[in-house]
Amino acid sequence: MASLKDYKPLKLMAGDEEDLGVISACLQDAVAKLGDFAFLPDERRFALVANRFVWEIAVDRRSGPFVRVRSGLHFDDVKSAQFQHLRTNAKDAVVELLSIRFEKGEDGAGVIMFDFAGGGAVRLEVESVNAYMSDISDPWRTRAKPKHDE
Repeated sequence: MASLKDYKPLKLMAGDEEDLGVISACLQDAVAKLGDFAFLPDERRFALVANRFVWEIAVDRRSGPFVRVRSGLHFDDVKSAQFQHLRTNAKDAVVELLSIRFEKGEDGAGVIMFDFAGGGAVRLEVESVNAYMSDISDPWRTRAKPKHDE
């Protein structure tokens, strides 16, 4: 059984596509309100807060309880942010994160894509991969484990 005592807070940074893949795996199935997303153009930063499923202590478990924790994620060196098929005026709308990926351009620049269940996405145009993720709350138990089609 997953236990709260098995949980260890994560603090990760990503400087390239491979690092970003680790953060993506940790945040797979995180749920967030659209009101918890922010693009700060003057700071060239995109940030969000989400409730992440703690896969690192649940991956081999079939039954709960499982664990979720509040996590913060931000990207620096962001030139623009576009929301696609998401109602940004619906601040309480909840989205489920499927993946975060990097589409490399020239000189380390490129596009970071957040893909959400239901087809929504966030597209960040970045000068480089420069991301930080941190667990920011105490964990709590949850009964449900996200299911994926095999």
